[in-house]
Amino acid sequence: MQATVYLNQENLSGTRQVSPETVVSGQTAQEAQLIEQARQGDEVAWAKLVARHQDAVFRLAFLLLGNPDDAQDVAQDALIRAFYALDSFDTTRSLRPWLLRITSNLVSNKRRSIARYLAAVGRWFQKEAVIAEPDFQDSQVQQWEAQTVWQAVQRLSQPDQEIIYLRFFLELSVAETADAAGIAPGTVKSRLHRALRRLRQVIAQHFPDLQAERMR
Repeated sequence: MQATVYLNQENLSGTRQVSPETVVSGQTAQEAQLIEQARQGDEVAWAKLVARHQDAVFRLAFLLLGNPDDAQDVAQDALIRAFYALDSFDTTRSLRPWLLRITSNLVSNKRRSIARYLAAVGRWFQKEAVIAEPDFQDSQVQQWEAQTVWQAVQRLSQPDQEIIYLRFFLELSVAETADAAGIAPGTVKSRLHRALRRLRQVIAQHFPDLQAERMR
């Protein structure tokens, strides 16, 4: 069977709240059965797995890339690659961290490609290329804070961004974050501590209004 990926465009907003039912913490018997069925060529089983996890895959790609079109391409590619690698997946582990690890690796490849392209364009025009960030229209304070935090996180290194996104934006447990990032659980805690410390420094230096708002 061909790897058909059922990406629901209405769900790939990058900001939609995920209901508690869609957040998995450990492999369930039902999901393990779906994986086994998908391995046997069951397209319906694969579609159910995609429906459960496509939002998290897209959100991670979007948060790391900042471009919905690029994120959609990466999400599609990640799910296709996951399908073809299902035979190598250990069903005693959680599926979502595995999918997010594939996504993270593809984002890294995408960023390297973008960097090479921008470098070439920069040499051609002899000026620095600028990547436009998404346009946030909502003027409410809550939306402003979310946008500002997003901008602050974008100033961090990719490893710092990734650990923050996995742990807080995608609400993975420490164990799931470790699995998704390919590191030890203890490393998650130390990396997260350093990343949050650097984020506070970025906010204090570049976004003092946000710091003042949080202190009110």
